[in-house]
Amino acid sequence: MALALTPRERRGLGIAIVLVVGVRLATLGAYPVMDSTESRYAEIARKMLETGDWLVPQFAYGVPFWGKPPLSTWLSAASMAVLGVNEFAARLPSLLLMLGCGALVFLLARLRAGRDGALWASTFFATTGLVFVAAGAVMTDAALALGTTVAMTGFWIAVDGPPSLRRVTGHAFFVGLAIGMMAKGPVALVLTFVPIGAWTLWTRSWRAVWTGLPWLAGTVLAAALVVPWYWAAERASPGFLDYFLVGEHWKRFVEPGWKGDLYGAAHARPRGMIWLFWIAAALPWSLPAIGWLVRAALVRRNALRSLAKDRWQSYLLLWTVAPMLFFTLSGNVLATYVLPGLPAFALLVAALWRPRDDDARALRPTVRHGIAAGLILSVVFVVGTVVPQRRFETELSHKALLRMVETQRAHADERLIYVAQAPISAEFYSKGQAILVRDGAALLPYFDDASADFIVVRGRDLDMLPADARARLVPLGAFGKYRLLREALR
Repeated sequence: MALALTPRERRGLGIAIVLVVGVRLATLGAYPVMDSTESRYAEIARKMLETGDWLVPQFAYGVPFWGKPPLSTWLSAASMAVLGVNEFAARLPSLLLMLGCGALVFLLARLRAGRDGALWASTFFATTGLVFVAAGAVMTDAALALGTTVAMTGFWIAVDGPPSLRRVTGHAFFVGLAIGMMAKGPVALVLTFVPIGAWTLWTRSWRAVWTGLPWLAGTVLAAALVVPWYWAAERASPGFLDYFLVGEHWKRFVEPGWKGDLYGAAHARPRGMIWLFWIAAALPWSLPAIGWLVRAALVRRNALRSLAKDRWQSYLLLWTVAPMLFFTLSGNVLATYVLPGLPAFALLVAALWRPRDDDARALRPTVRHGIAAGLILSVVFVVGTVVPQRRFETELSHKALLRMVETQRAHADERLIYVAQAPISAEFYSKGQAILVRDGAALLPYFDDASADFIVVRGRDLDMLPADARARLVPLGAFGKYRLLREALR
């Protein structure tokens, strides 16, 4: 049934969506790339642009990054090629990818509930917490979410949509799988085939699924889009497939605190933690959704039966929970892992929570909630980025430290040297010029020339510097746990 909104309600919801997208766009460059995940992917993209090696991403110069396929890196590097090496350019692809997910939410909702229903669902999607965050962060999850959303949208329309759209969307299903494979790998197949397989069995739609999609041609299409890069990457960097397929897609999830991560530490969490992450990530709409579920279980049990019997709503429910079901038994999870299910969640909430009062004189309570969510989310984010700006730049990133170095540098040959440890944001903001030495002894050779170098060391590691080195260093400032010092010339 199509949803009917009043003109005033349409304007209000439209303004809320435009405000959220506008704030997200305007603030893409308002805060530094954060250590360690965001700065890692931003720096990998910067190195790709600098070196011109677009085949295998590099974690360090000459060191391949086997952790993820390159789709999101390609996008950030291309954006930097056009807009320069900066935070805005690095993050812009994430915003565009999430806008793509939003457009597919609008398309599906319009096919099911008309233009007003599409506006209603789009409001929920735009004002979901993790959607807003992911649209302004340098990471691979937005590309994965677009891939799974394209696949799930293509599947539904090919099986149950207008006949005029079924052929093209059937092929789009396989294109979505390819996008996911190039964004994060085989996990995209799991997050797609688990919900559609369960839905097919539940609704007994085997024949429609078998005849509705071009399985042979689509598989060839997906393989043509994916296999060449995987093959070329293994040839250029032997060992990639073993690490990526076995390590990243098996051991990471079945071994808590997996020690094989070449690029950081595995995120050990209690099993089942993904559900709590989902509650936080899907705010503010996770709370009314849980409330609806509790009421339905205790009072309106027929509502649960109706949801299970409804082909559309059961499809959305399975799509929503697929990430949590898959990662429930995993000991290594992040909150961003729930992102591929959030487009379906927005559609499901829109289907279950609809305005019922036809009074055109005032905005109905449910519509007011959607508008308020957009306004509150925008205000909270602006305040949240402006007030702690200094902390972002000094404790969660080395942007402020690099800015001080540039203001203090008298000659271009003065080096920036980190002792024992260097955050990845230092590489990004120094454009790869920061030098890392393993200890204080390795620092001493740099004191033998006439250059007044900048030295960065963690406060707790100051004592590891030789006494004669400490005597020649002048403190310039503290940046979180790091100290910036300047070599005093003799």
